[in-house]
Amino acid sequence: MPYKTPVSVLVLIHTPDLKVLLLDRADRPGFWQSVTGSIEGDETLRETAIREVQEETGLEAERFRLVDWQLSNVYEIYPHWRHRYAPGVTQNTEHVFGLELPEPLPVTLNSREHLRYEWIDWRDAAKRVFSWTNVEALRTLGEKYGQIL
Repeated sequence: MPYKTPVSVLVLIHTPDLKVLLLDRADRPGFWQSVTGSIEGDETLRETAIREVQEETGLEAERFRLVDWQLSNVYEIYPHWRHRYAPGVTQNTEHVFGLELPEPLPVTLNSREHLRYEWIDWRDAAKRVFSWTNVEALRTLGEKYGQIL
């Protein structure tokens, strides 16, 4: 299996009233997050976001409002996931997208990646996610809608 590229997307799936979709990781139960995933081949960031939403939730992102927030974060890759990257790679650049759905929709999880999902208020989501970049994305979502954490 080839190494992962240390460039990824985080797609914050939400409704107009700021209910957010969170996914519980299968390889780390209790690690809640938004949709995430690395670029494959020569994909654009948008193509990666669309693919990852489809793979992780079964939703077709093109049917809804998918927006590149022009926001990125560089973070240290957790040691237990570094084996997925080339030797010496320790940082990843994550690009944030928002996907607005009209209402909370049922999703079809990829059982290899996630155990369960929940639609919850963005403030509660910010308390639950394990990644600081996911917390920042949730704060940005609140700010975009004139709310604060």
